[in-house]
Amino acid sequence: MLPAFVDVVVVGAGPSGAIASSLLKRKGHNVIVFEKAHFPRFSIGESLLPQSMVYLEEAGLLQAVQNAGFQFKNGAAFVRNDEYGWFNFEDKFTPGWGATFQVERASFDKLLADGAAEQGVDIRYGYDVVAMRPGRQPEVDVMTPEGARHTVKAGFVLDASGFGRVLPRLLELETPSTFPSRTSVFTHIEDNISDPDFDRNKILITVHPEYSDVWFWLIPLAANKCSFGVVAREENLQQYSDDGGELLFALRDTVPPLNTLLDRAELLFEPRRITGYSCNVRSLHGEGYALLGNAGEFLDPVFSSGVTIAVKSASLAANLLDQQLRGEKVDWEQGYARLLMQGVNTFRAYVEAWYDGRLQDIIFAKEHNSEIKKMICSVLAGYAWDAENPYAQESARKLSILAQLCRSM
Repeated sequence: MLPAFVDVVVVGAGPSGAIASSLLKRKGHNVIVFEKAHFPRFSIGESLLPQSMVYLEEAGLLQAVQNAGFQFKNGAAFVRNDEYGWFNFEDKFTPGWGATFQVERASFDKLLADGAAEQGVDIRYGYDVVAMRPGRQPEVDVMTPEGARHTVKAGFVLDASGFGRVLPRLLELETPSTFPSRTSVFTHIEDNISDPDFDRNKILITVHPEYSDVWFWLIPLAANKCSFGVVAREENLQQYSDDGGELLFALRDTVPPLNTLLDRAELLFEPRRITGYSCNVRSLHGEGYALLGNAGEFLDPVFSSGVTIAVKSASLAANLLDQQLRGEKVDWEQGYARLLMQGVNTFRAYVEAWYDGRLQDIIFAKEHNSEIKKMICSVLAGYAWDAENPYAQESARKLSILAQLCRSM
């Protein structure tokens, strides 16, 4: 049976949903989560950032993650032709976690959802939210796995549906992204890497030798596996077969460092494709609801910011909603949307600087100022909200100035 009323309805049991529902339950609120899928289920976005550890710990989910046997991660490495750059996340400007994990999202997301359920969160799998009516006591209509339709009233609704973007679709909140449309083709591989110098503790980002805005990710996972993918504009892919495996490996073969590193790689499943993944909305909140993580805005996978933005948004929203449910007056625009977007816009500046070449010229510069590198490292480690970090503030301008200096060396 479904309750007629709950304090909070959360749409989606992914990382932002698990964090938000756990936090609210720990604060004494009655929470129900509606998840359309059945866990475990595949999801992309395997490389976490250290900042996310803060919110896993806050929600009481960190120990389970630490004990799960995921691949340790302490930084990021970059390759462009014969140039190499790297960041050790423990050598950063901002205090806090300097290491995290690289995870298979199917097991990671289930682990978080199970942790939320163990704390008393009511998670309903196979329940599809098909309508929502905003208001002081918003109503959601859900379809059960048996095909029955029910209405649940709530004190508030949090949309944590990720790329499902349930409320943006139902409430017509979607707006075009400012980023050009790009395509991602990806899979998991048995990597069979024999190079003793390959650092499995870092995500590897490799730039295509001819097209500087085409790049590959290689995310080491446990048990000799990697997540492997490419991001490109559609016109860069048209010369290759539509067959995902042939396309991905054919592109790999045009990049000597990757071709050598992955010469014995084997596909674990047929590659998948996502086109035009960047998205945006008119507002991150409305009467009786707020959007978390990718349900609100997704930038680009290049710096693995997706999960960090998701769990940061879950923490901000849950703490603000707790105050509201206790009768306090809150300002969702100031206390949630603007605060969240401070960090999102910092990530945006870094993504834009990556694709127009400024950040690549900084990363692959022959000389580095150690203090500035620590500041940039902090952002790449997820600490995009650090008001004390000069390179997390006015990022676009500072990156432009620094790129000019690097080019003149």
